[in-house]
Amino acid sequence: MQATTINQSNNKETGKGIKDVSINIQEIEARLPPKKSRSHHSVIKLDRVYKSFPVGKQQIQVLKGLNLNLYSGEFVIVYGPSGCGKSTFLHTVLGLEPPSRGKVMLRGQNLYSLKPDERTNYRRKKIGMVFQQSNWIKSLSVWQNVAYPLWLDGWKESDAKVRAYQVLEEIGLHEHANYHPLELSGGQQQRVAVARALATEPYIIIADEPTGNLDSNSGADLMILLAKLNRDDRRMILMVTHDTGFLPLATRRIGMKDGEVVSDENDG
Repeated sequence: MQATTINQSNNKETGKGIKDVSINIQEIEARLPPKKSRSHHSVIKLDRVYKSFPVGKQQIQVLKGLNLNLYSGEFVIVYGPSGCGKSTFLHTVLGLEPPSRGKVMLRGQNLYSLKPDERTNYRRKKIGMVFQQSNWIKSLSVWQNVAYPLWLDGWKESDAKVRAYQVLEEIGLHEHANYHPLELSGGQQQRVAVARALATEPYIIIADEPTGNLDSNSGADLMILLAKLNRDDRRMILMVTHDTGFLPLATRRIGMKDGEVVSDENDG
């Protein structure tokens, strides 16, 4: 079988946005458990979702009637060029951008039937988020940043600390628990961001360009972590990226262009 490679650069993109270090997908897959089939339980459903924004006297259509069902156990990567609507799609699923028309359902709950503060609580408790920028609280240590979502939910400090150490051990960084996040490498920081996302035991992990600021090896390590979480625990992961290199690791690949889904492939 011919090797599939990922082309990535070390912190510097070329004019075409292609990165210049190759990573062998087969070598990555060899370090992972096998993919599992998705369940028939719908977790996220977009029903004819449109979103437009006013620009001067015009309404610019960004999402154009998205119909999607995303299922428990899937690792979904949504990809496409800048400006295709990926971020708006993600913000709509997160409850941050109400659609102009249509419904967004999370486990049968109409997300936008909730009040804004109810959506905030739902997002904090049910969804773990990993962003391109980690957004650390600079005065807190690694474990305290991981524990912070638990404190918001009223956990005792001692219990939150135990849980923080558990997830840090799960991602292999428990020995760095008392470090300051900025003392870690970029790849380690993103792994800690995954630990923070896991702290509340959400049923969805949403990742927005999580490898965007990483070199090729750190990006591959992070993708291995996400894929392992999906395959070991059947945890649903929804990731948005403009980089198609990691697509083979997903169980489902959704391509977007000009606010529409132009391809939707899954592994069954």
